[in-house]
Amino acid sequence: MSDSRSDAADREPPDSELTTEELRAQVEEKYDFDDFGPREMAEMTVEEWEAAFDPDTWITGEELLDRVEADLKRRVIDRDVFARVERLSEPDRVVAYSDEGYAVVYPDGTLEGEGTVLRDVKPTVALCSMDEYDPPEMPSGDLLPEPMDVPEGSGEFGNLMIQVVAGAQVLAGLALLVGSFLVGSVVTGVAGLGFLAIGVFLLFTVANTRLSDRFRAEEYRNRLRAVGLEDGERPDFLPESAREGGDATPPDDDGDATPPDDDGDATA
Repeated sequence: MSDSRSDAADREPPDSELTTEELRAQVEEKYDFDDFGPREMAEMTVEEWEAAFDPDTWITGEELLDRVEADLKRRVIDRDVFARVERLSEPDRVVAYSDEGYAVVYPDGTLEGEGTVLRDVKPTVALCSMDEYDPPEMPSGDLLPEPMDVPEGSGEFGNLMIQVVAGAQVLAGLALLVGSFLVGSVVTGVAGLGFLAIGVFLLFTVANTRLSDRFRAEEYRNRLRAVGLEDGERPDFLPESAREGGDATPPDDDGDATPPDDDGDATA
């Protein structure tokens, strides 16, 4: 039995012996390109990348930038990416930046940047370069809210219901404790303590949830302020290539829209 399995394994050609069409079919079956992100990009081998992303069929130029801009803006609205996305000119390019990095996309697909934004933009550029990929429509309106428009929390109704239940538990516990003193019942007193403990625990949970919501909201406001949504200023670490009117010369190499290295990691 083991010999037959070994023979079957010997007859199965390794990836290096597959034709480009066969390897491309394997890649399309293995990866969901409608949900292609940095993790999937890092998993791809050089052979898989070259099979899936044929440079002879890549979309470039203004069309690529239009697709990248629309895709990134939709991901920002969906809260999949946190960044400001801008279209700059001379030369034409798409810039995305946050408080944790930036990325500049040029018409030929060259990409420069750093941080989490660069990591998030890489798969977008790769996908938008493919003719088979249909990017979303260009969103309209503001992508990110103003800092002061960020609500404290979204679960206020749930918190209110828990407070009502907790209040009822506390009142019931106090009533049982008073009753236990009047009738001298130990069981009633223990039950009262139990109701009181549950009520206090629920009130503590609500208070902790509200405090966490307030902290997260303030943290989000600070991130929005850091990218200039309040004062219009850009982060100090942005290079000239990520600013309007700055010197924006594409890198001499092939950029970051390149295949992963031999270890499966995307090149930086």
